[in-house]
Amino acid sequence: MPMLETSASRTPATGTSEPQSAPKRKGLRILVYLVLLAALGFIVWRIHQNQSQAAATSARQAAALMNRPAPVQVVPAERKAMPIYLTGLGTVTPYMSVTVKARVSGELMPVKFTEGQEVRQGQTIMMIDPSPYKAALDQAKGNLLHDQALLKNAQVEYKRYTALYQAGVVSKETLDADEAAMGQYEGAIAADKAAVDNAQLQLDWCSIQSPINGKIGLRLVDPGNIISANTTNLVIINQLRPIAVYFTLPENQLPEVLHKLAANHQMPVDAYDRSDVQKIATGELLTADNQIDTTTGTDRLKAVFANQDESLFPNQFVNIHLVMENRPNALVVPSAAIQSGVQGTFVWVIDTDANGASIARIQPVKVALAEGQMTILDSGPDAGANVVVDGADRLRPGQAVVVSTSHATPSAQTAEQSPFSQQGGARPQGASGTTNHAKRTAE
Repeated sequence: MPMLETSASRTPATGTSEPQSAPKRKGLRILVYLVLLAALGFIVWRIHQNQSQAAATSARQAAALMNRPAPVQVVPAERKAMPIYLTGLGTVTPYMSVTVKARVSGELMPVKFTEGQEVRQGQTIMMIDPSPYKAALDQAKGNLLHDQALLKNAQVEYKRYTALYQAGVVSKETLDADEAAMGQYEGAIAADKAAVDNAQLQLDWCSIQSPINGKIGLRLVDPGNIISANTTNLVIINQLRPIAVYFTLPENQLPEVLHKLAANHQMPVDAYDRSDVQKIATGELLTADNQIDTTTGTDRLKAVFANQDESLFPNQFVNIHLVMENRPNALVVPSAAIQSGVQGTFVWVIDTDANGASIARIQPVKVALAEGQMTILDSGPDAGANVVVDGADRLRPGQAVVVSTSHATPSAQTAEQSPFSQQGGARPQGASGTTNHAKRTAE
């Protein structure tokens, strides 16, 4: 019984302790959550603080960069005479080209020229074995002499029979027969003379002469070969002084060119190398073809060059600048200086303030013509003003700059690399492709 009492007394005590520990565990859980939230808040605050410090540092650095002078390279704007031209792709072609062939058949004798030498018109360059043709000439001359003797005898006979007929000794028929025989011999002599002339011509053709002045090419047939008349190509002779260049222009550029040609206006033509930088020679436009190629919409034009130094060579590829006019006082800047923005087309000009510092400013410009490395302006900076050609992306109005000394006076250097400096030019406004190019620059 005592043990039962003890058990009964402990049971109520245990049931009372469990409800008391539940609020303690709940409070502990809330405390853990609060600690975690506090730690998370601290982390977020630190991240925000670090980002703010980084942004402030970046802003200070950006401000320092904005205030620091920017390095730029400049070129002075120039006023100078500039030719305005149309451009086309051209191929150098001999002014005259002759493929020499033999006019008679026979064995080719040793040639009388050196490959690549200059030859004159009428100069003997090759020989065909003349022996058979000399024999034919001699035979024709022999036939002529034979028939001349027969004719002489017939003439004597005719005179004799004429006297006999007048005396009534011979009949009229006999006299007429002698007269007809004499006519036959006269016809035979005429044929013999033609045969002699033909044989002499064949013999003359054994000597092959240059038909033009020019440079002879490589020999195509070696001596000792049997040549067929009007079939075998022996050698090619090209006239290189003067020389021609054929080039094409779009049909919408033709009216102005044809108008100048009709007015007998001399139009200079400059030939440039494949890279369109180095001028090779200067000539003039000769004529234009009489029809437009419907497949390409272009017309073919021919220019002639004196080519005394033989700087142009047949089948050479060249860039043609057809000079339409010359602007005596054009404002010229490098194309690299042209910039575009919301304010339109402009260039960065470097001025010097009262303290001697170099300051950048925006100068609006109006592009007239643009071609390659140079651009002609209708309006813009004054001649001699320094325009930025490198480093413009880092500039803002009023920013101090540092001008690169190695490019501070590059006008001549830039010009040397430009087609304009070698009497090139730009396409006239209104020519196909040129106006679009200028508009793209302006935009």
